[in-house]
This record gives sequence, C-alpha cells and structure tokens, in this order.
Amino acid sequence: MPFNYSSIRDDFKFLTPDIQQSQKGGFWIIIHGNSVVMKKAGTGTASELPFGNLPSSLAPKEEPLCFGLWQGKPIHVFSISSNIPLPIEYISEPFNSTDELIDIQNLTIAGLGKQILHWMRHSCNCSKCGSLTEHIPLSWGKRCTSCMFEHFPHIHPCSIVLVKRGSELLLTRKSEWPAGRYSLVAGFLDFGESLEECAIREVLEETGISITNVRYVGSQNWPFPSQLMAGFVADYAGGDIKVDTNELEDACWFAADSLPSLPSRRSIARWIIDNFK
Repeated sequence: MPFNYSSIRDDFKFLTPDIQQSQKGGFWIIIHGNSVVMKKAGTGTASELPFGNLPSSLAPKEEPLCFGLWQGKPIHVFSISSNIPLPIEYISEPFNSTDELIDIQNLTIAGLGKQILHWMRHSCNCSKCGSLTEHIPLSWGKRCTSCMFEHFPHIHPCSIVLVKRGSELLLTRKSEWPAGRYSLVAGFLDFGESLEECAIREVLEETGISITNVRYVGSQNWPFPSQLMAGFVADYAGGDIKVDTNELEDACWFAADSLPSLPSRRSIARWIIDNFK
C-alpha cells in the first residue's frame, strides 16, 4: 500500500533539518498544487522523479528542504505555483489521480516530502506564544525560542470503516467526488474517543446506521496533509439510511458483486473493499 514507510524502507534514510543544509543535488520532489512534477519516461514506462540539474523554469525560488537520502542520493522538496507551465519533458501528476502512472515507491516518497514540507511551513511560530521556533537537534521537532515549549509533527488520526450487511456493503459519496464515485465512511477522532468509537459515531452521524463487531484491519499514512487512516470492518446492527447532507451527497447499500466506481487502489478505502468485501 503506498504512503506507508514499509514501501520505501530499503531505499530511504531520514536526514533531520540540522543535517540537511550540507546536502546538494540529487532527487527533487516538486509540489505543483496538489500534484508532483515528474520527468517523462518512455512509452509504457512510469514517470520518474527529476534528478540532477533542473531547467531554469523549475529552479526553486526558496531554499529547498533536503529531508533524506533516496537510493543513496539527497532528496529535496519544494513547491512551485500551480500556474507555472512545465517544460515539455515534465508532467504534473495528481496525488489523487485514478490513473496509476506513478509507482508505489515514487508516490510514497513524494507524499512524504509533501507532508514534511507542510509541517515545516506551519511550525515556524509557536502556537502557545507566537514566537519563532527553532529545530530540536536530531529530530523533526521545533522548540519555541521564547517560552521553550516543544512542538512535534502533527499527525491527525482518522477512522475509516467498511460496513457489511450480509453480502451488501454500505458506501457513501461526497458531492465533490467524480460522478458515480463511492467510498467508505471516514472521519477524524473527537476528544476522548478510541478509534473504534470514532468509527461507530461517524457511521451513525453520517448515515443513521448502527454498527457492531468493529475490528481493525490496517492503517495508512495519508499525507494530505497529515492524516493517519485507521481501517476497520464492521457489521450492520440496525437502522435505516438517513444521509447527513452536510457531509454527504448519498449513501447506499450495494451488492458486493455489483459495486459502483470506487477510489483508486492507492487508498486504504479501496484496499479494505478489495480485501474484505
């Protein structure tokens, strides 16, 4: 499953910010809106991360962040405006594309870079007193230069759940998704909740359905910008569908052998459906 560290473990080594300044050249993760810039490869070949010298039109306007070694070479991340046209030999690949044109390793390392860049940009000031922060050596944490409060990367836990009623699956859709696309109920934890309690609450709030026998099946880092998706399967316990129109456009029971358009295989939603329907 992409975006989880296991898919890049053999080829990646973290370098914390106190080390990164000495690293030059290597691979580039260029964030272009909600996409990553890739170097076009031959027909039938997956695109590749840019390496080495970049065209002047893609040169970073800010100091790029080196966050590790990728295949033994430094790997940097920076962003450019989504309005900047790309040279003909480059392409902008959406992270959430249904076309799987980026392999799992490149997709994962690009997502990691995006997540780290988000953290670095949103942790420059202390959320306690507003003063500037500085790096905590040998970590990705920040320490306030005034009140000395320490901050560490903010990871936001979510529950996502497949609900089964015999051979039927409960699927939902949001209005902003592509036409006909359905997925699973998901949502962020509230104060004081377990992951299982979150799954139960989200299903009830969004669809009016009660569930039972909630069991954990897997998790996925989801760097958009910094979620951790905890996946569950549960059984129908009662109730009729009543859609929360503030959250969803629709919710329906579908026969497991007659499903609508589903999320891409890079998502934990699709992995759960494919493996536990």
